[in-house]
Amino acid sequence: MLKVFLAEDEIIIREGIKNNINWEDEGLQFVGEASDGELAYPMIQNLRPDILITDIKMPFMDGLELSRLVKSELPDSKIIILSGYNEFEYAKEAIKIGVTEYLLKPISSVRLLQAVKEVADKILEERKQLERVESFKAQLMEHKQNDRQKLFNDLVYKEVAMSEILSRAGMLEMDLLAQCYCIVLFKVTGKEIGMTAYSRDAVEVTEYLTELCQEQDMIYVFERGVDGYALLFKGDCEQNIKEMISRLTKELLTKIEQYQTIEFFGGIGKCVQRLRELPESFDEANKAFSHRYMGRTNEIISYDNVGEIKIFNDMKLDLTKLDTEKLDRKILLNFLKSGSINEIRHFLQDYFMGFGQNNLNSLLFRQYIGMDIYFCTIGFLEELGLEQSQSTIDSLDGTKAVNVFTTFESMSEYLEGLITQTLIQRDTITLKKYDMTIANAVSYIERNYANDEISLNAVSASVNMSPSYFSTIFAQEMGQTFIEFLTDVRMKKAKELLMCSNKKTSDIGYEVGYKDSHYFSYLFKKTQDCTPKEYRTRGRNRV
Repeated sequence: MLKVFLAEDEIIIREGIKNNINWEDEGLQFVGEASDGELAYPMIQNLRPDILITDIKMPFMDGLELSRLVKSELPDSKIIILSGYNEFEYAKEAIKIGVTEYLLKPISSVRLLQAVKEVADKILEERKQLERVESFKAQLMEHKQNDRQKLFNDLVYKEVAMSEILSRAGMLEMDLLAQCYCIVLFKVTGKEIGMTAYSRDAVEVTEYLTELCQEQDMIYVFERGVDGYALLFKGDCEQNIKEMISRLTKELLTKIEQYQTIEFFGGIGKCVQRLRELPESFDEANKAFSHRYMGRTNEIISYDNVGEIKIFNDMKLDLTKLDTEKLDRKILLNFLKSGSINEIRHFLQDYFMGFGQNNLNSLLFRQYIGMDIYFCTIGFLEELGLEQSQSTIDSLDGTKAVNVFTTFESMSEYLEGLITQTLIQRDTITLKKYDMTIANAVSYIERNYANDEISLNAVSASVNMSPSYFSTIFAQEMGQTFIEFLTDVRMKKAKELLMCSNKKTSDIGYEVGYKDSHYFSYLFKKTQDCTPKEYRTRGRNRV
């Protein structure tokens, strides 16, 4: 209900207005009254009414002065002035202040109620319009985030023409031209919770990180789903970028110190001079980032602090160089549970480091380590419900073991392939596990696509899953992102209405979930390569 407050010095008029209108029956709530502006203002600050009815002439503080203060404190509030003075100067001043209605006394309860209801209708319409604008902004933001993620993936995984990259970046209001670049990977999660769980503190930290980066035009943030965030720094030189990373890191760590319930990790890549060299920076950042599987937490480490594995010809075991903690299967199991395929090589490099360079030259030691990893992967898949006979992983007999572990290089190649197959089967099992979840999400979307408030958060909440994890699972299962799927559903329905009805384009857009007709037309042309009008004309010309 909209709240109404009354300021009137004449008690008879005040009591008449308060008591002669059945406010609740009219969908309104009478929240307070005062005999002058001085008494009214602190009450209004506390009650925050939507509509203020005030007499223009009152002792201590008149209605015009009260209106000025209220408009300053509550700019969205509406004010109705009651005046016994039919003078142009009063009305002009009221208009200047932003008063909605200026009514002359005496006024009947019926006329006052009519004016109040007209003002209430204006408030509700303005709120609906604001909701439509916010919904439009949210939809536009989701599309932009999706396009940004695709752009980042193309920057670090694919060879895309520079002209195309710059054009797509420009459409996303990003200027990628610079003399130096660097990628930093970052992830924050709640302590001791699964990847599907929601952590409010973790969300607050990532929002703070995003705000920090948005304040500077030399840093761009890209969401990576369950893998966290990627930050792209650009600058005039390497030193300039290192200083930016150092400042951002300090501010971020200061913020994180306020929370006791989260863990974080970051990896800093090397600086490169060309956009086409970004895969190198990403690769080095990923190498540092993979150290989070080694039990290291709450660190942001640089690629140049990560040593390289070098194999020497000394065949003697040196047990003093053996880090027994690295033999802990929990490290490997942690990676098998949450690692990704593109991190395997860096993970294995880091995993091997703790065994000592000379020890890895021992065939016996390599066989021990390799067989341990093999049986660990088999056990992991069995825990997921996959029997060994159903697995695509080849059995490792004694003869094959001798061959694959003959050299460090052949062992590394074999284990990389072994873990790759393990993660592929893990993801397949996971997707099957979530078949019903995705089906329920699709059903929810198909029932609610016309609601302009439908969002990734709303759909993920409907299936009790965190937004980031749902987003990843949905994309893997459906072959397209949530926003792409929602858009396809809406466009399919829009095309049906264009062909099978005479409804206006704006009405059709509204009916499929787009309250802004211009945005609907823009999105239709972007996805269907023609305007709604052109689509309707083409279809009817075929007939």
